[in-house]
This record gives sequence, structure tokens and C-alpha cells, in this order.
Amino acid sequence: MTVLGNGVEVAAAPTPVRRQRSVAWMLTVGLVVALLVLVPVAAGLGAYPIPTGDVLSSVQHRLGLGGGALDRVPESVLWNVRFPRIVLALLVGASLGCAGALMQGVFGNPLAEPGVIGVSSGAAVGAVAVIAFGLDFLGTWTVSAVAFVSGLATVLLVYAMSRSGGRTEVVTLILTGIALNAFAGALIGLFLFFADTAAVNQITFWQLGSLSQATWPKVLAILPCAALGLILAPLHAGRLDLLALGERPARHLGVDVERLRIVLVLVIALLTAAAVSVSGIISFVGLVVPHLLRMAAGPGHRFLIPASALLGALVLLAADLTARTVAAPAELPLGVLTALLGSPFFFWLLRRTRRRQGGWA
Repeated sequence: MTVLGNGVEVAAAPTPVRRQRSVAWMLTVGLVVALLVLVPVAAGLGAYPIPTGDVLSSVQHRLGLGGGALDRVPESVLWNVRFPRIVLALLVGASLGCAGALMQGVFGNPLAEPGVIGVSSGAAVGAVAVIAFGLDFLGTWTVSAVAFVSGLATVLLVYAMSRSGGRTEVVTLILTGIALNAFAGALIGLFLFFADTAAVNQITFWQLGSLSQATWPKVLAILPCAALGLILAPLHAGRLDLLALGERPARHLGVDVERLRIVLVLVIALLTAAAVSVSGIISFVGLVVPHLLRMAAGPGHRFLIPASALLGALVLLAADLTARTVAAPAELPLGVLTALLGSPFFFWLLRRTRRRQGGWA
């Protein structure tokens, strides 16, 4: 309260910090509510429509909270086709959104996104090699498993190549990632040259990104990695806030910058490799999502990291719903759709930053 000269008390204006906290809480609640609304809607829409009321009734029945089971066909469509795809979209979107927030915090660069350190292209090399040469040593899991391992291996290689004298410079790490991305692109082109027509079609479909092959086993395959990464990421939010002050001030405040960077790069690689291994390459989610939240509620990572996971899940679920319904009975590639929507935002971000700051200096 503020007391004026005439003795009248008036409420003090909220501080910017309090205002940001209020916005953060409202955004978090809004994102949770939006997810709760969108999930049953997405479950009901498709080539075989199911009323939202029936979806909720079936879910209640499965949870033992009343409701009732549907007929055999809608019950099978709902639990064997729609819900695995929805859960996979939520996990992949949350992983990519969270990884994007971590990337931008670790590198201190608003243009950083998970693909910069080579994890997406590395995973693509593994998947393309498996498809092109017809490898099948793990059955239906071969593509996903090899993509996951090759994505992690690429990140470790990038980090090892950029490390010198016990330290890793951010610029060197990014440039090494760019170089590895280019090399991975060349390898993919070479594998495409040797692949037959059927393999080329499968490779193209995988590179464009899709959740059409979602199953419960794939959900269970990604769940441990995604859950581990999503749990570990918020634990480092405070240190990321200190790192935003600069490396030297962060060290003076007790942050082991090198150790923090190693841990978070591994978390980013875990989240991104797991997502890419089951969905193919889906771009711009990790870039756009943290920016939207940062512009709305500020740069604090205690809010930004979990909110990026929530918004990433919401964005990817909405994009997947659009991809499979807007051109029905055909299905748009999910990665193409996210790139079409994300690219204009990226260009707007560039122009906005140059107009306000004169560049990225």
C-alpha cells in the first residue's frame, strides 16, 4: 500500500517480477486446461469419428470411474490407434520443446535449437542407413534403436571434437555441430544413391516426420528417456538463470559451467534422440515454443523449462491433428507442417531482433 499526502491509501502497482509470475501461473494453468480439452477432441476426430462424450465415457470405464465400454470397432480405434498416437505426440512435443529451452539457455543464443548439435541429423543417418541397406537385426525396432544410438553418438562426437584444454567454447560447439550436420547430410545423400525405390520412399517419409506408425510399444520405448530428461531438466533451472548473466559471473556465483554444460548437452541429446527415433525429423518446435513463452512471461527458466514441455506437447498434438484431418483421407507430413508454420515465425523473429537491437551482437 502507498500513503498519499492527504492520508489516502492506494494499492501499489505490481512490480514487473510479480506481473511475470502472475502471467506464468496463468499460462501454466491455461496450457494444462488446453491439453485436457484437446486430448479427447483429438481422440474423437479422424477417418472414423467418435463423439467426444463417447471418448470420455470409454476413458472413465478404463479407469474404473464409471462410464461404459464402446462397441468393438470404436473401442479398438480409440485404444489401438488414436491414443497411442496422442500419447506419442505429447511425449515427442514435450521432449522437443524442453530440449529447445535448454539449448537456448546453454548456448545463450535465441536461435539455438536441438538440431544445432547434430542429434537430429545423426539420428537420421542411422535410420537412413538401416532402411537403405535393409537391416533387420532388431525386427521392427531396428530403425528406432539405431536412430537413437546414432543421434547420441553424434552429440558425443561433436562435444569431444569441440573440447580443448578441459573447456568447451559455445561457438566451437555450434560450428562443430554445423560441420557434422553437413557431413551427415552428405552421408544421407550417399545412402539414398544406393537405395532402391521402395527404400527411398520410406526414407523420404521418415525424414519428413510422422506419427502414423505410433503403437503402444513405441510409446513405452520413448517413455523412459523422455521421462528422465523431463525430470532432470527443471533441476538445473536456477543454474541456467545464473549462466544467463555470463560465464564469468556464473563461475563467481559458484556454478561449475563446464559440468553444467556437459550434463545439459547430454539431457538435450537424450530428449531429442528419443523423439527423433520414433517420429522422424520434426523441425522448429524446439525453436519456436521457448520464444513464445519467453516473450509472454520472461526468461526465467523455472517457468520456461516445464512450460516449454507443456506448450511443445500442445503444439505437436495440434499439428498432428491438423496433419491427419486437413487433407483427409491423405495425411500431411508432420515435419513439413511444423516447418511451414515455424518458418514465418523465424523470419519475423529475425526482423524483430534487428529492428530492436540492430542484430545479434
